[in-house]
Amino acid sequence: MRVAMIGTGYVGLVSGACFADFGHVVTCVDKDANKIDRLHEGVMPIFEPGLDKLVETNVNEERLFFTTEAKDAIADADAVFIAVGTPSRRGDGHADLSYVYAAAEEIATLMTGFTVVVTKSTVPVGTGDEVEAIIRKTNPDADFAVVSNPEFLREGAAIGDFKRPDRVVVGTDDERAIDVMRELYRPLYLNETPIVFTSRRTSELIKYAANAFLAVKITFINEMADLCEKVGANVQEVSRGIGLDGRIGKKFLNAGPGYGGSCFPKDTLALTKTANDHGSPVRIIDTVVEVNAARKKAMAEKVIAAMGGDVSGKTIGVLGLAFKPNTDDMRDAPSLDIVPALIAAGAIVKAYDPEAMEEASHMMDGIHYAKNPYEALDGADAMVIITEWDQFRALDLDRVKNTLAGNVVVDLRNIYEASDMVKRGFTYSSIGRP
Repeated sequence: MRVAMIGTGYVGLVSGACFADFGHVVTCVDKDANKIDRLHEGVMPIFEPGLDKLVETNVNEERLFFTTEAKDAIADADAVFIAVGTPSRRGDGHADLSYVYAAAEEIATLMTGFTVVVTKSTVPVGTGDEVEAIIRKTNPDADFAVVSNPEFLREGAAIGDFKRPDRVVVGTDDERAIDVMRELYRPLYLNETPIVFTSRRTSELIKYAANAFLAVKITFINEMADLCEKVGANVQEVSRGIGLDGRIGKKFLNAGPGYGGSCFPKDTLALTKTANDHGSPVRIIDTVVEVNAARKKAMAEKVIAAMGGDVSGKTIGVLGLAFKPNTDDMRDAPSLDIVPALIAAGAIVKAYDPEAMEEASHMMDGIHYAKNPYEALDGADAMVIITEWDQFRALDLDRVKNTLAGNVVVDLRNIYEASDMVKRGFTYSSIGRP
């Protein structure tokens, strides 16, 4: 099939490359000419493991194309995916749908023949109805169906999530559109992937409900971690003890400095706004948003307390800035709350992240960036682990001890054993453990 993907951000680029790898002919469209030029040169705008090779392979096989000109891509397409950003709107927290609506208007002027218009972007309930209305108003003679097909991609594991998903959700009651969507995802039938066909509004809500529930799990275990610290319990053992219950599950029960990234913060906020607008507040999610924001700010105080209550003039080596490993995404990362607060308290911060330092440099001032973890720790009074990159899990701790000027280690991801760190002479602080 022929596919047009509007937007070459995280969702659009990964989805486009994976659809091409399924054998479809995909044209990714973006108004950013510089981004398209770089993609033609094989330079990815994001860091995602395996994406560069996947793009290269499908470009060489002439199944994947990039352009700034939407006309031919949309006119020839069986399906046009809208994969543009839906950031939180300034002032009220609602999802900003201006890019989605602009894409819908453009698609309406360019489509020919029966076309399935698919919202891949995360959008509030009822957005598909508005997209349909925009297309109908712009081009009353258009033959089309609007479908909701939310993405469930984890940054750092997106290609595997697309090709081996837990499920695919498709929201439409149009039989022709159902046939097109079945053909697009036909390779997944070989893996017996569940494909959930439902109404468009239900599909839109499934995406928000899924992200909100995962955010609840993260926030719940973080509050349990705080309680563990007060009563002398171990949150990792609590997590295991409850996670083995099949009704709960073990995923997303790792205590840490709070959730961040491109999805959970904006999606939980958008869900609360939608719920309030419809007179059905989601009080649990309201609390999750509030608790998570406070937690990220509190982590700087945890570091300061571990260093005796005063960091003025002290040097702190920070390992990890991205909101999670295997990505360069800094959106709503805990480091954006922690590091500026430490600097404001008078600390000198040296930091290292394998992928996110360039992005971080546009978002935070006053950081000295290092070429490797040990350079970040050289002469520092403390080591603070914010992101659990694999290379930080196996540091040469003897070298760390000799490199640091002090002996304080604050492990906000619980990647080391407390007893071992104490035996090595570190003053060790972690999350929710004795």
